[in-house]
Amino acid sequence: MVALVSDEVKQTQIEAITQGYTFEAPSITLGAAIKDGESVPEAVVRLPLGSMNRHGLVAGATGTGKTVTLQLMAEQLSAAGVPVFLADVKGDLSGLATESPGHAKIDSRMTGLAQEWAATAYPVEFLSLGDSGGGVPVRATVSSFGPILLSKVLGLNDTQESSLGLVFHYADKNGLPLLDLKDLQAVVQHLLSDEGKADLKGLGGLATSTAGVILRELITFSSQGAENFFGEPEFDAEDLLRVNGDGLGVISCLELPTVRDKPVVFSTFLMWLLAELFQELPEVGDPDKPKLVFFFDEAHLLFHDASKAFLDAVEQAVRLIRSKGVGVFFVTQTPSDVPEGVLGQLGNRVQHALRAFTPGDAKALKATVSTFPMSDYDLEEALTQLGTGEAVVTVLSERGAPTPVAWTMLRAPQSKMGPSEPALIESTIEGSPLAPKYSEALDRESAYEKLTNKLAKGAEAADAPKADGADVDAELDRAAKNGDWEEPAPSKPKAAPKPEKDEPSMLEAALGNSAVKSMLRSAGTALGREITRSLFGTARRR
Repeated sequence: MVALVSDEVKQTQIEAITQGYTFEAPSITLGAAIKDGESVPEAVVRLPLGSMNRHGLVAGATGTGKTVTLQLMAEQLSAAGVPVFLADVKGDLSGLATESPGHAKIDSRMTGLAQEWAATAYPVEFLSLGDSGGGVPVRATVSSFGPILLSKVLGLNDTQESSLGLVFHYADKNGLPLLDLKDLQAVVQHLLSDEGKADLKGLGGLATSTAGVILRELITFSSQGAENFFGEPEFDAEDLLRVNGDGLGVISCLELPTVRDKPVVFSTFLMWLLAELFQELPEVGDPDKPKLVFFFDEAHLLFHDASKAFLDAVEQAVRLIRSKGVGVFFVTQTPSDVPEGVLGQLGNRVQHALRAFTPGDAKALKATVSTFPMSDYDLEEALTQLGTGEAVVTVLSERGAPTPVAWTMLRAPQSKMGPSEPALIESTIEGSPLAPKYSEALDRESAYEKLTNKLAKGAEAADAPKADGADVDAELDRAAKNGDWEEPAPSKPKAAPKPEKDEPSMLEAALGNSAVKSMLRSAGTALGREITRSLFGTARRR
């Protein structure tokens, strides 16, 4: 434990923490402050629910307890009726669905904190990226994903990203829906044809070399299983905002073990979900508690090698989504993993231990200390000495002011620390109310089919036999000589066929069809698409 100047200073600090973390409004409990290596029960460290839409950061070196911190925060949010979204990279967070079996260490910790604890299971919805896992599939259309997010996944440079934006713009203007990867490939290939080049003449054109890079990256991306992620039915982000019959917030857990080797893919998909929330939710200002808390795990992967346009879009989304009542907590190793423009918006901090084994580590440690308010702790030393289940905490009070820095002993989760039993996960997925809506993939007519049909019709027209002019003249002469040819009467315009009316039962059947529902939903959220495109691609009006 870092020695402070005197016992008097220690006591003054504990009093400041006790007062600074006492809130009138509802809050969640993180733990209690530590003094001389022991927790101080009266110095309870809380986080106001009303401050959680001002975002936060959970950081720390590998193995320091970030996952357990996510678990205990998710539990208390759920108990307060706040839905939660989190990504489960290692598979450990599925334990939220199972009550804790208990342990002597848990009893010891909770006795020291003097806080209530009861083994509890929470309502969990298991999701997976497309068909890559056992959960309810989360899919996105290529169109809604947008060129900037897709460029990030494909690793395109600024020039290639701009060209991909042009491809999206062409598809939008020409009624070519981009639902899956083969649609995008088809449009790029079309724009390399003579007809496509002519269409782009007034827009600057698409360089063959750039198009080749985009196509190669799309093919590679598709071969890695990405075709499972793109398509319909597209996931409705509002399905993350659910509360069960007991008033508990549903914890949506995106299971990612099967795509752990594709970190850029899942981090970018998380950003797409955040953008979807932004576009669909109404403005609510500063609610008493958030409508959703979104935990963004492995956040450093999102920002690594990202273009300026991408970083600007993320910063804007994080800044604006607060007014929609959504709190975003980035989870990473050090604050320096997050760009300053985003980091400056993260008012709530839970910092686990850091290592200082290399010059780079030491530099990151100093940078982390500089992001905290002034305190009586020697934070540079404290952050390297934090024990298991301990963290340095500062949050935003009800007034929006930072609370005193508190060396905190964190609570133990009430659910199981570790994976739930496979049978429980499977039964939860099978009984999910979302399963009928998203389980079956759809493939309606889109850019690929339209361009393929157009090409086929062009080939048929080219192969059709043409009447020879001389043969036609000879036949007319023969008919005139024989007297069996007459001047044709002026043709009357044919009346347009009356459209057939659907029987009511057919209409009802159509409206009940999942493909039709998906198409109607795409049209119904056109305004939302415009918002996403303004953040992550070329803005457009429909």
